Amino acid sequence: MKLVIGSDHAGFPLKASVVAFVESLGHEVQDVGSYDDQPVDFPDIAREVTSRVTSGEVERGLMVCGTGVGAAIAANKVRGIRAAVGHDVHSAHQCVEHDDVNVLCIGAQIVGPWLANDLIKAFLEAEFSSDEEYRRRVEKLHAMEGGQGPHEG
Repeated sequence: MKLVIGSDHAGFPLKASVVAFVESLGHEVQDVGSYDDQPVDFPDIAREVTSRVTSGEVERGLMVCGTGVGAAIAANKVRGIRAAVGHDVHSAHQCVEHDDVNVLCIGAQIVGPWLANDLIKAFLEAEFSSDEEYRRRVEKLHAMEGGQGPHEG
């Protein structure tokens, strides 16, 4: 799977281990910054991550910031993005299975490298359910954005 990852300065220390782990699973990773621990605005990184997801250049995105919350808020401002904070394994896979989440946001100040790996593995292995109830709900989410359908465009 092709993925994009981005972090702000608070997520930067965890990002290197996340990239190494994702690559060890055989996935291709595009790193869109930040590239050091100097302050950066997470909305700028979210824009880079989400643009690659919505363009179809990558299948999913990962964002690492202090808590994951700001990253999720910023990513969800972009049409076609369904971002979730994932700090437990169940949510990390269920957000994909039930809500077709395409950007997982992790807080480096909340989780360490081992848990981050478990979360990311669960997220990447999950697939959106074919059950009508989940498909219907995601269609309604997309309609709230004013779009045509969740997999068009």
